[in-house]
Amino acid sequence: MRRPELSSVVSRRITVLGSTGSIGKSTLDVIAHAREVYGAHAYPIEALTAQSNVSELAEQARRFCPRVAVIGDASRYEELKSALAGTDIETAAGEGAIIEAAAHSSDVVMVAIVGAAGLAPALAAVRRGITIALANKECIVAAGDIFRRAIAESGATLIPVDSEHNAAFQIIDNNEGHAIERVTLTASGGPFRDWESARMAAITPEQAVAHPNWSMGAKISVDSATLMNKGLELIEAHFLFSQPLEKLDVLVHPQSVVHCLVSYADGSTLAHLSSPDMRTPIAHALAWPRRMSSPSRRLDLLQLKQLTFESPDLFRFPCLGLAQASLRSGGLAPTVLNAANEVAVHAFLNRKIGFLDIARVVEDTLSADNCGGQGACDLEGIMTADRHARVLAGEICGRVAA
Repeated sequence: MRRPELSSVVSRRITVLGSTGSIGKSTLDVIAHAREVYGAHAYPIEALTAQSNVSELAEQARRFCPRVAVIGDASRYEELKSALAGTDIETAAGEGAIIEAAAHSSDVVMVAIVGAAGLAPALAAVRRGITIALANKECIVAAGDIFRRAIAESGATLIPVDSEHNAAFQIIDNNEGHAIERVTLTASGGPFRDWESARMAAITPEQAVAHPNWSMGAKISVDSATLMNKGLELIEAHFLFSQPLEKLDVLVHPQSVVHCLVSYADGSTLAHLSSPDMRTPIAHALAWPRRMSSPSRRLDLLQLKQLTFESPDLFRFPCLGLAQASLRSGGLAPTVLNAANEVAVHAFLNRKIGFLDIARVVEDTLSADNCGGQGACDLEGIMTADRHARVLAGEICGRVAA
């Protein structure tokens, strides 16, 4: 591949879907840094979108001057319009407007919308055949085959932004795919890595979102605490890198410095290391195939002194095993797993069920749905399965809470 000039890289127009979330804010932080280093016109913004946080979206829009700002909650459109009065920034609202923003002219779309809500906008961006920086693992988990087919048809470039998958993207040699023996993703183990099961029953939402290493949104933090996040990432790795489950592994690595290891047939194992800072993979995705300056924390191995690894405990953290089982089952099982988990985590964060109930709700939904085997062939089929699973999971949450 001919490497583009860095000046052309930083002139790429960017759309950020989910700009007020953790990944969205980190993306804008990377862009602000790029403008300090490469000039005020680096990475012009085409569109910023958010679901309901009007005040922060308006503040971001005034600072970064996108062509359009979109709020997903249509009832808050007038509030956004008023907040941006006197600027040249266009405003829009509603789910359709977010999809339209994803489909509109830009060179890179950062998909930072959390959950299955990011699926339709991400596919709209993929169909344009541009570069997709994907920070939404649920898109691939829920609709992996559809995503792969859309990418093949459009010629889009998909760069994963999850730290583990971005690391794998950097160290997997696609010319030697036949020689890959194992792809190992690492997990911090979350804040309850050493807790006994009896103690875990009383975990509160405040404790679950207090991740020891990463700064993330509430949903992803809870997924990290249950190890569901790593289960979803295993499924994502299967679709992104065409690796079967038997070649995918997880190691608990509390320091969160080694993000992925790839082992080859000649005995070599390549590892990717960086400080636990999402701005590192974001900068890589925005500049690929070049590398750019980023404001992320630098790695100091002398300060760390040691790196440790251990096997995950599937008894105390059954969500990882449920994800592995859903990948074995195939069909719509990963779609149902993802939908049930989103419902269960939402119920936990709203104090309707306990921490240990999350895995129970997911397992019972998978059993009740009978979702293995044949998968959906289009987006509507995926969304139908997703909606059905959410209804089932909601009913199960109700029984658990009773």
